[in-house]
Amino acid sequence: MSELIRNAEERKKELRYIITHLDSEKDIPKMKKRFSKLMAALSPEEIAEAEQALIGEGVPVEEVQKLCEIHVEAFKDGLQTTSHKKVPAGHPIDTYKKENRELKRHMKSYRQVIKKVTPGRTDLSDIRESFDRLAEIDIHYTRKENQLFPYLEGVGFTGPSKVMWGKHDEIRDSIKLCRKSLNAGNTAEIKLLSKDLLKKMKKMIFMEEKILFPTALRKLPESAWFKIRKGESDIGYAWVQPGAVWALDVQNAVTPADFTAVSTDSEKTGDSLIELSVGALSPDQVNLLLNNLPVDVSFVDENDEVRFYNEGKERIFPRSPGIIGRKVQNCHPPKSVHIVQKIVDDFHNGKKEPAEFWLSMGGKFVHIRYFPLFTSEGLYKGVLEVSQDVSGIRALEGEKRLI
Repeated sequence: MSELIRNAEERKKELRYIITHLDSEKDIPKMKKRFSKLMAALSPEEIAEAEQALIGEGVPVEEVQKLCEIHVEAFKDGLQTTSHKKVPAGHPIDTYKKENRELKRHMKSYRQVIKKVTPGRTDLSDIRESFDRLAEIDIHYTRKENQLFPYLEGVGFTGPSKVMWGKHDEIRDSIKLCRKSLNAGNTAEIKLLSKDLLKKMKKMIFMEEKILFPTALRKLPESAWFKIRKGESDIGYAWVQPGAVWALDVQNAVTPADFTAVSTDSEKTGDSLIELSVGALSPDQVNLLLNNLPVDVSFVDENDEVRFYNEGKERIFPRSPGIIGRKVQNCHPPKSVHIVQKIVDDFHNGKKEPAEFWLSMGGKFVHIRYFPLFTSEGLYKGVLEVSQDVSGIRALEGEKRLI
């Protein structure tokens, strides 16, 4: 047994050496040769764990992201034959895979449309239509970030999720650049940018199906997958709808304690009221009030864990139940985590002024504020995040009075 453990440790050590020495394209052939010797006993999970170990030792997430595409190229031959647990219709992994199949179909269609682009062509309506369908993959990525990643973090598997979120953002940036070129009618640039975008999407499919999904299936229990499925509809799906067979089977197999509790009317203690500093409200009234605020509200407690968000009619940022209990640092893309950490650190250290940001996003002008919450004794108890589309407010002129 000790020999097997030692060998496993040696394999991981060798894998980490390969990853850290993939500094450029010219290193790939040499590293692929070393990698092929490991394939007999190497699992996708070991690849993901090596990434996590690098991050844990202080290697910046951005550096691992740079290595990611190169090591996927090196690993591709060996991982093509990787097998993993099959899942029935309705399982979150089954839905992700169905979306990937649809993505491949839309990628193929988009390639065919792009081939027809000629210099000086002005009617790009068919390209825009195909591109818009392709860009729906962002829903797939957003659901991973908000539903799958929190549960992987819950079992201590954080590194690969951060790396993959960074790769999502790279694809999103490519989508924005393509859209900008389409709007400008720059046909030469559209072809070039589209080629890069499709390449990134193809690599993401490979990383998901050969590394992320097999690892997630090994690490998460069935009850966790049930929780993931329950919250997915809050984000939505790209092109497909999940099956029901697995969900019904699991619902009958697990106990209510195994998955997120949902309060029933009888559990809300009837007309009992919550005493507030001024007035008193029933739980139903509190929910009604919070969910009808014209702003997105989230609450992060003193331990930096998300404890609440409201469910307004027009959300600015996607949210799903998977983020409840999640560290706020893990709820943001890796490239902005340092800003979030600075804000939280300042609040922990007694700063009482809110942090404020504003940006243009999807035709909206979004105002974001973070308010630190302190008791009357000065004890820090968390942060209130408020986000609002203020486009309409900024456009107001003159007066409109009640009387």
